[in-house]
Amino acid sequence: MTTREFDGIRLEKLREHVWEIPREGDMNVPARVLASEALLEEIGEDDTLRQLKNATHLPGMVEPALCMPDGHQGYGFPVGGVGAIDARTGCISPGAIGYDINCGVRMVRTSLTYDDVRGREAELVDALFEAIPSGLGGGGVIDGDSDAIEGALSRGVEWAVSEGYGIESDLAHCEDEGRRPDAKPEYVSQKATDRGRNQMGSLGSGNHFLEVQRVTDVFREEVAEAYGLSEGQIVVLIHCGSRGLGHQTCNDYLRRIEREHADLLESLPDKELAAAPAGSELAEEYYGAMGACINFAWVNRQLITHRTREVFGDVFDADPIDDLGMELLYDVAHNIGKKETHEVPVGPDGRPTVAEDAVDRADRELYVHRKGATRAFPAGREEVPEAYRSVGQPVIIPGSMGAGSYVLRGGAESMSVSFGSTAHGAGRLMSRTQAKQEFWGGDVQDDLEREQAIYVKAQSGATVAEEAPGVYKDVDEVVRVSDELGIGDTVARTFPVCNIKG
Repeated sequence: MTTREFDGIRLEKLREHVWEIPREGDMNVPARVLASEALLEEIGEDDTLRQLKNATHLPGMVEPALCMPDGHQGYGFPVGGVGAIDARTGCISPGAIGYDINCGVRMVRTSLTYDDVRGREAELVDALFEAIPSGLGGGGVIDGDSDAIEGALSRGVEWAVSEGYGIESDLAHCEDEGRRPDAKPEYVSQKATDRGRNQMGSLGSGNHFLEVQRVTDVFREEVAEAYGLSEGQIVVLIHCGSRGLGHQTCNDYLRRIEREHADLLESLPDKELAAAPAGSELAEEYYGAMGACINFAWVNRQLITHRTREVFGDVFDADPIDDLGMELLYDVAHNIGKKETHEVPVGPDGRPTVAEDAVDRADRELYVHRKGATRAFPAGREEVPEAYRSVGQPVIIPGSMGAGSYVLRGGAESMSVSFGSTAHGAGRLMSRTQAKQEFWGGDVQDDLEREQAIYVKAQSGATVAEEAPGVYKDVDEVVRVSDELGIGDTVARTFPVCNIKG
């Protein structure tokens, strides 16, 4: 058996692209890394494997804790991590979901081709940068009065469309139709609400962006046709989350866990894995508050989409829907925790258990934590929009601003291998601090425009340096592993035309 060791953590190769950290000590389950040899080398360079191993100590974890091919060190739980926990006897962990609740990505199709845009990149990027708020702090597409913030938290994209900020098909092409019905806005603190009030329709900072792209390759013609994609087509990718509202909500509940469930916290190897026991008042309140933040993030991306449509309409002097065909392909979250039903090993008492103690397999309700991981449900699942149900759920994998991005579809093996999950992007190779030491923002912008005809506009050179192409893993390799494992099948590849960042 092939084995590898990183900083005292031993992994066994079970099969191609699947590496296991065996169960030992107080681990409830093993841990698995889904990666090629090259990606595993990069994953082993930071604290990802230690964090993944620590995550197996969370009460109620079933089957292996997982790290996707783009995994890297995060806050407590690794980015690229997936953890499925018994919703009756386990727990829910804000740290295993992340501060930016429902950080996610959406792709908007257009009927434009690259030839239509070529020569107008600078005009387009300037107009988008001027129209769409970005960067730290406040400012949004709309002013978040009390009715707006309540509508966003409780009704999600349904509220935005009812207010004229979208079209009906936007609902059908969004994960969960853009609304978590179990959202409980009353469990979101006033401080969190106030932070989100003036950020409704804004990109924020860091790795969040809006990117105009062209489709360069189609790998599965039938699926691409179902998704409305073809070579040479212009699409728009929007990547952002719940802004200060989600961050504050996560922080609020982490502090409450420290006060109310200190005993559980003390039993964990890392305090950043802070969790509330399933069935507790705190777990129920966090789940409801998180649902409201999820709704808010979907509205945030919806409002940016609305403004983007207006910009394209102005630049190309055309109706964005009727003439430019700017329809939503899909919106999918990658920092989220949801109750889902999955088949897992169960013991004599009918409760989920580790494989070696199982007497059967059965469907059980789980808290599926995806932190920097994307839901990737295969064809036939009722959760997949009807328009795509016969081919599988669209999965959107952004690369860096100097590399391609990908559209995948949920793979046939995803439910058995990864709780219906795959990667969420390229994954970072270096910290933001190191990136600013290695790169100069102005040089990165100049090189991208001169060498690849990619136009980038950002609030600061430091942001560009932090997001330089060399900061990220090879997205082609990440997607290759996903495809070969059958958890996310490649459908199309896109390449940047212009990009705005905070």
